[in-house]
Amino acid sequence: MPETTKKAATKATKPPKATKAGDSSPAPEKTVVAPKIGKPSKYTPEIARIICEQLSEGIPLRQICRENNGFPAWRTIYDWMAKDDALGSEGVGLSAAIARARDIGYDALAEDCLHIADNTEMGHKQVLTDEGASTTIEDMLGHRKLRIETRLKLLAKFHPTKYGDKLGVHGVEGAAPIKTEDTSASAFLDIIRNLEMTKRAG
Repeated sequence: MPETTKKAATKATKPPKATKAGDSSPAPEKTVVAPKIGKPSKYTPEIARIICEQLSEGIPLRQICRENNGFPAWRTIYDWMAKDDALGSEGVGLSAAIARARDIGYDALAEDCLHIADNTEMGHKQVLTDEGASTTIEDMLGHRKLRIETRLKLLAKFHPTKYGDKLGVHGVEGAAPIKTEDTSASAFLDIIRNLEMTKRAG
């Protein structure tokens, strides 16, 4: 028994082998790293809350993901929505919350049009003539008109039933479609002919 203990002690105090000639440093220990399974999701309730709040202000989703640090790409948000829809009643209702926030955001865009129309926006306008360039400071009516028209056109695409200009006429489901005829052009021509005949008669 004493000899066995002595040999064990000698083996324990034996210096480690050098990895290279002339190198007395011990060989590095091998670290076993468990392989990662899939990519971790960045979804948090806080990110979802911020997205819904900013969507309700009329800010586009791409802009939200681009301007907030630590936010995923906008495509990832749609992936989250698809996965949440697949969970059904066990999900967090992300798609419904985003749809509701967007609907509120459309109203915000419409109100923004009123704000742009009611408030002047001063800017510099440069006019080039033969005598040179002249700069004036005036209300940028053309730019304001473009901003309003862009928002209204987007609203008509995003929510046609609420902000669209066209009114659809539908008949009974399964029956033949209702035929409509635009007679405004022919009526206008008739008015012109009547005016010409009146002028000649007078």
